[in-house]
Amino acid sequence: MTGCRLQLSLLFSRQWWWTTLLVIAGMILLARLGVWQLERLEQRRAANAVIQAQLAAPPLDLNHEPPPDTGSAARYRQVTVVGSYDIARQVFVVQQRYNERLGQHVITPLQIAGSDQAVLVNRGWIPGSDDGLAAWPDFPVTGVVTVTGYIRPAETLPNQPRAALAVLAAPQQEWFRVDVAGIAAQLPYPLLSFYIQQAPEADVPPASAAMPYRLSLEVDLSDGSHLGYAVQWFSFSLMLGVGYIYYVHKQNRP
Repeated sequence: MTGCRLQLSLLFSRQWWWTTLLVIAGMILLARLGVWQLERLEQRRAANAVIQAQLAAPPLDLNHEPPPDTGSAARYRQVTVVGSYDIARQVFVVQQRYNERLGQHVITPLQIAGSDQAVLVNRGWIPGSDDGLAAWPDFPVTGVVTVTGYIRPAETLPNQPRAALAVLAAPQQEWFRVDVAGIAAQLPYPLLSFYIQQAPEADVPPASAAMPYRLSLEVDLSDGSHLGYAVQWFSFSLMLGVGYIYYVHKQNRP
């Protein structure tokens, strides 16, 4: 106990007290970063629980049940919808990879049967073409279809201006993300606020599937790296304190 008091009196002596305060502040900052990572871990686990509940929920029938106000609140919820594709207003999300190949996603408005609204459907992936999109067929589907898939929220950039999107000189066919509001600005009917990722056909091997190749739902429900980062920050805080005490003790050794 006497040794501890002597060590504390040395750390807060006239020679070291400013440095000691800075080291304590650094330790607190590093420990706070560790706590922040633990908070991030709890947030991720809570979000994963919501996703698991959505995946386990029965499919939502968009023709008879009110759609969610936002895709973010119901992302990964399985849905079914009956309607007709508007192939003429189909767009492509470019620079998308599938099995290590670069290509594009086919995004087609589906006009919902019995409604004046439509919903965008990601019908799948097609290879890229050096000759441009015109070299690829439209992959037409005629008549009434039933689409089964999963709700995905709109892919937008923060603070993206909307005014310019509403005055396009011509419909934009190539996009870099599924920007529902931007695509809706060039359509004559309203869109739901999310899009549907169409599920692969059951019992159809990927090698036998026709283009567009439908995308399997990939959901990461792990804890991520937050716990590891938290341990690192706490370790840095402890090492800073122990290392500083050792350094001061060594500098003042007789």
